This record gives sequence, C-alpha cells and structure tokens, in this order.
Amino acid sequence: MLMVQDVDLTPNPQALKFILNEKLLQKETRSFQSKEEAANDPLAKGIFEIPGVVSVFYMDKFITIEKEPAASWGQIQKPLVEFIKNFDKSLIPPESELPEVSSEEETELLKKINDVINTRVRPALAGDGGGLEIRGLEGYTLKIRYQGACGSCPSAIRGTLIAIENLLKREVNPAIEVVSD
Repeated sequence: MLMVQDVDLTPNPQALKFILNEKLLQKETRSFQSKEEAANDPLAKGIFEIPGVVSVFYMDKFITIEKEPAASWGQIQKPLVEFIKNFDKSLIPPESELPEVSSEEETELLKKINDVINTRVRPALAGDGGGLEIRGLEGYTLKIRYQGACGSCPSAIRGTLIAIENLLKREVNPAIEVVSD
C-alpha cells in the first residue's frame, strides 16, 4: 500500500513535496500543468480532483503538488494522503522504453551537458521537489523546462537558471546560454 511518509517544503511557497514509501517510477519524470494534460494518467488525474491543485509532478518516490495561492494546504493534504493510501499503483502508465542513441546521433556537447545536468543539477532540483527537462540544443543555446516545484518558483525562473548557465559555462563551454522554454 502506498503511503505518504513525509512532507518537505520547497523553495516555491505554493508547492510541497510528498515523499512516499514506494517508488512510483524507475527512470521517468512526469509533469502535468492541468487536469486535461493528466487525462491519461490515473495518479495525476486523481490528484487534480482535489480542489486547489494546479500542477502535479512525480518521479522516483515523491510527488510534488503546486496549489493555487488562495487554497490552503489543510484543504489539500488530508484528501491527498487518503487518495494515495487507496490508489492502486498498478494503474500508473508504464514507463516508455528509451531507444538506444548512438554516439553519432548525440553531439559531444549535448553529452557533456547531460552529464553535468544529471550529476549536479537534477539531484539538487529533486531535493527541492522539482526537475528539469532538456528541450533542445540550438548551437550553444540550451532550452530547458522546469518541472514540479521549480515550474513556477520565482527563484528557479531567474536565479537557478543563471546558476545552471554558469555551471555549464565553467564545466562544458563558455559560450553556452541557458533559456527556459
């Protein structure tokens, strides 16, 4: 049975990270900004049924929920804990198999960027209940999209973006620019 074991604050005052007793996903992250986006995901769809929820992000052993500013966490937490306790984990859509990408298909620059993002950035963002999706690389401009608590967090939108860019400039290539998609 799934259970919420702990709740962590995030840098986003409108988002909380709910830590579970079991893994939901092995490798993927899932991010939904509306009930319509979550239509084919019973876990996210059920969470959106709770009044006040505006986004759902989940991966590994946690779910990050962002609420509308007018909603109180008291209105959301108890129904969420109940929903999780009664949710059948087998209803979570299976993770997609990622195709093997040959070294010819992925540029050396993107490989280096991914290495830094995977080892230094994603773990830090996950610690705050969020994630990051690489949307593309055009020349030296890296397009990213924040997920979970990071999606609308004021510090992620500006400060974290600069920190990621500075890290990649130092460790990969000084010409890199990072933009939020």
